[in-house]
Amino acid sequence: METTRPLGRSGIEVSALGFGCWAIGGEWQAADGQPLGWGKVDDEESVRAVRRALDLGVTFFDTADTYGAGHSERVLGRALGKRRADVVVATKWGNVFDEETRTLTGGDDSPAYLRRALTASLRRLGTDYVDLYQFHLSDADPDQGALLRDACEELVREGLIRAYAWSTDDPARAAVFAEGPHCAAVQHALNVLTDAPAMLTLCEEAGLASVNRSPLAMGLLSGKRRDRQPLEAGDIRSRPPAWLRGFGDGSGADPEWLARVDALRDVLTSEGRTPAQGALAWLWARSTRTVPIPGFRSVAQAEENAGALEKGALTEAQLAEVDRLLGR
Repeated sequence: METTRPLGRSGIEVSALGFGCWAIGGEWQAADGQPLGWGKVDDEESVRAVRRALDLGVTFFDTADTYGAGHSERVLGRALGKRRADVVVATKWGNVFDEETRTLTGGDDSPAYLRRALTASLRRLGTDYVDLYQFHLSDADPDQGALLRDACEELVREGLIRAYAWSTDDPARAAVFAEGPHCAAVQHALNVLTDAPAMLTLCEEAGLASVNRSPLAMGLLSGKRRDRQPLEAGDIRSRPPAWLRGFGDGSGADPEWLARVDALRDVLTSEGRTPAQGALAWLWARSTRTVPIPGFRSVAQAEENAGALEKGALTEAQLAEVDRLLGR
């Protein structure tokens, strides 16, 4: 398997594995106190992990202005430092937040806010351009999406961004952005437990990259959760929102979902892979357009995820076996 993949039709090449920077944003919350982060983090370890990923060939890093209410962008910018030109940085806009209290306060899908948000992200990242700028409000009105698509085209012409995308699980919304010449990707949920054939079809037809969030199903596919282990209070999975599947009432992983993971263990751990590496290998085999972006909080996690590149994709026979085991 090639260790790099094109970022859609943008002409940008990225490592076949990206790193998602949600977790390194640390703790933040919704206005009602709902945790939106992954718990406490060590910023120094986060910086070391990013730099280790760079050394291991990872060139694509995905964050969002709202992760940690700006903190993830600051940590990523600091970690990249003088190596910024060597990587592809993706961030997102659309959510409104209070940096001081680390609280999500709402959303804004106006073109005016788009520009303000980009200016703030550039400052936090310590850069003068963003490679891939992504709209973060997944269920926004498609007509408004068309206005934002056109606004993104203006930002491309001004040299402030190189390409753009919509982070959404709805192919119809993604198709609105895909009409723009500099739309390069769709960011959407995809993992071995939750397939997305309609979105992958759109990516193929429109020439877009499929950037995969939740590639490890929020940790279920890491192989480290074998029972209903308690989660720390600042972890979003401890009070899961409606869209977060597999963690039920927040007391731990659902036994039904863990049973599915166990059923796949032998296939995913073939050729000496860890369960997480096997889950990433499934994504690469699923489509030549996929670029999974697993999260990380430590050097050890960075090394494990990056190690999946050496193992490559699952075979067609293994893909078929996964489908058989999951009854699909």
